Amino acid sequence: MRNVLTLLGPPSATALKEEVIATARAALLERGGRVGEPDWLAPGIACDLPFEGRDPAAAEAAVRARLAGAALDLAAQPAEGRRKRLLVADMESTIITREMLDELGRLAGLGDRIAAITARSMRGEIDFAQSVRERVALLAGLSTEVLDGARDLIELTPGARALVQTMRAHGAYSALVSGGFDCFTAVAHAACGFDEHRANRLVIEDGRITGQVAEPILDRRAKLAALEQLAAVRGLPLAATAAVGDGANDIPMLQAAGLGVAFRGKPAVAAATRFRLDHADLTGLLYLQGYRAAEFQH
Repeated sequence: MRNVLTLLGPPSATALKEEVIATARAALLERGGRVGEPDWLAPGIACDLPFEGRDPAAAEAAVRARLAGAALDLAAQPAEGRRKRLLVADMESTIITREMLDELGRLAGLGDRIAAITARSMRGEIDFAQSVRERVALLAGLSTEVLDGARDLIELTPGARALVQTMRAHGAYSALVSGGFDCFTAVAHAACGFDEHRANRLVIEDGRITGQVAEPILDRRAKLAALEQLAAVRGLPLAATAAVGDGANDIPMLQAAGLGVAFRGKPAVAAATRFRLDHADLTGLLYLQGYRAAEFQH
């Protein structure tokens, strides 16, 4: 059939029950047209419902309204071209669980001051580049040993490595593109197996952080440009790309990608993007592309 609705529950639960699927199917049938049989990508976790219809977004909205309050994610999209050939991912609070500038601030005894600026930036209240300069300036004079302490705190978000490894195993190129710093993206890049990573660079002199960032700062425009450039080099239309992120800095990239997903997105991000994951882990991006759990690489 032309379209597919994917329903996703939390990976460690069995929230996605047969009655939930039946409710979603009934909502699709009420809109007219045909609805296929459920296709379980992972029992109790992810299920596809193929359906006919001209407007997947409207169909999704109807199902979402019927299932309001349920702890699950859902997305409707054309069935053709679901599997993407390029992945561009944000790092902090997406591929890894932490905001690393916040962690640097905490280690330096400046946690509240830096976290407050981070929060305003993530909500889109202040310019990202300005927020980076302000936060880094507060770190001036610190020994680079604090960077080593912060690196030790890096942990991958559940599903991050499976997402990257599975897409790469099926021929996709993967890039970690972050408004954070390359000393941290290098760690996540290696842990997940990305093909490349791009990020900002702290200026270091005589073993100390100077309080400056090498220009130009990688911001929302640079993230979008990275997506477009990586796709163009590979001869891919943007429809064949996937992107994932959580902050206001990611919105242009998420809007441009064929599958742009707000992962635990801030309200402004969730409102601005077509797809979002509020309950599933990062393997949800694989299910949205039609991958079965049995195909996952780890």
